[in-house]
Amino acid sequence: MANIIETKAIQVFDSRGIPTISCKIILDDGTEGLAMVPSGASTGSKEALELRDAEKEYLGKGVLKAVQNINNVLGPSIIGKNPIEQQLIDEILIKSDGTDDKSEYGANAILAISLAVSHSASASNGSNLHEHFAHLYSKIHGKEIDQSIPMPMLNILNGGEHANNNIDIQEFMIVPSGASSFSQAMQWSTEVYMNLKKIIEKFGHSSAVGDEGGFAPNLKNNEEALKLIISAITESDLEPGKDINIALDCAASEFYDGKKYILKGEDKIFSSEELVEYLNDLVGKYPIISIEDGMDENDIDGWELLTEKIGKKCQLVGDDLFVTNKKILLDGIEKNIANAILIKFNQVGTITETIQTIACANENGYKSIISHRSGETEDTTISDLAAGLGVGQIKTGAPCRSDRVSKYNRLLWIEEENSHIHLK
Repeated sequence: MANIIETKAIQVFDSRGIPTISCKIILDDGTEGLAMVPSGASTGSKEALELRDAEKEYLGKGVLKAVQNINNVLGPSIIGKNPIEQQLIDEILIKSDGTDDKSEYGANAILAISLAVSHSASASNGSNLHEHFAHLYSKIHGKEIDQSIPMPMLNILNGGEHANNNIDIQEFMIVPSGASSFSQAMQWSTEVYMNLKKIIEKFGHSSAVGDEGGFAPNLKNNEEALKLIISAITESDLEPGKDINIALDCAASEFYDGKKYILKGEDKIFSSEELVEYLNDLVGKYPIISIEDGMDENDIDGWELLTEKIGKKCQLVGDDLFVTNKKILLDGIEKNIANAILIKFNQVGTITETIQTIACANENGYKSIISHRSGETEDTTISDLAAGLGVGQIKTGAPCRSDRVSKYNRLLWIEEENSHIHLK
């Protein structure tokens, strides 16, 4: 296996036009691995730190300091290393930073290298990236993992921090649960998306899209959004609750003031107990099979109540709650809150830590969902990660905008070229 001879990073741009990092790893056999780092708008307080320049340029959002940290400090520390040794390299990067939240050199800098290392190792040994991730899982965790094509969760209507509208819930997703293949799942989902646009425009609403490609109309309330989606499903000759289900990302931390949940779009103020009843009512009325961040990350009593109330009939996903962190996840498991975890590798900062968190979820009966960020790039690593680790679910936006569609297109190719890997 070839060794690393050069690490090079530059500042590039994400889907919002905000700077991010692209990193290239070059091996002594001439092989290269290239990766780009995403960024989130709705973030958990316990996420690893994304280092920004805080200078005049790019309104403080530049990442040149993180780029310099790669080129001058972190990159040189792994020269001569074999990229197949992902865990060793990630440990070197973590130790070099020396902080719990990767604030010294930036989690975005560390992740850029970690991802590029995976790409270079895969390219050098002639394997597909998803196969490489499956191998890494068995090497890091000591157990084999079955690869699978993940069921997509497509954010077709945006609210909250992902849109400039009056909808409080951040993401309304469709889940083509009845599809027999990924290509069929995408056909159904795209048809629902197209029909939703027609319906939105028919009622005189704007069909402009939010950060993740979902439509962002001003509506009376969250329930109107659900009704429009149901109409789009039926208009597509599909059956709600059978062919297509619905998933929500409440991003409740964004409308929690420390005591109450303030839904400005609906002019309502809820206690934790009242929000639980509100969500339970929606689950009873609509084919909602998954709710992400239904409560604030620090409202543990609320999470316990939500889990007790609907945890047996609905997937309850911790995003801000768990931030892809194994230690935080274990604490949540001990408290018996939620039953699934959202996986965003930039929340924790390395591929190794990401795999360790997924393995922890697997061992404890929690589902995992590989996720994009609202600030994305054309990088499709998460598609291979989802397939290679067999997690069964991926959320990566609407079937709109190349930064989202590129992930789906990658999965279509994985399905086409791997007859033994099926939709989970």
